[in-house]
Amino acid sequence: MRLSHLADYAVVLMTAAARRPAAARLSATELAQETGVPLPTAQKLMGQLATCGLLTSARGAGGGFTLARPAAEISLADIVEAVEGPIAMTVCSGLEGASDCALDAHCRVKPHMGVVGNAVRGALGAVSLTELSR
Repeated sequence: MRLSHLADYAVVLMTAAARRPAAARLSATELAQETGVPLPTAQKLMGQLATCGLLTSARGAGGGFTLARPAAEISLADIVEAVEGPIAMTVCSGLEGASDCALDAHCRVKPHMGVVGNAVRGALGAVSLTELSR
């Protein structure tokens, strides 16, 4: 399994945000400069992370983003799922419905792939943003 560039960038942005004082207002511009994530990508991701409830946003002068909850309560799995959707190891184990796999009708592994996905999600869920930001 490999994270997409967007998921990787989201983790980088969130860890940078977690290093700031609690309730500090963050701007996409500042985090892009600090992390090297391109500004348009930082803006897109921060909006997406806010939509998923990991960041809160405030408009106007003094506005910006803040972590929606303490860093210890945000997991690596939360960040990855905010960008990539539910963690599923194969297409047939995802939530999209029917698979277009040629083996689908005869596959004996498919019923077990949910267990694998849950194990991966559990492992990623056990890593907090606090740990990542050290």
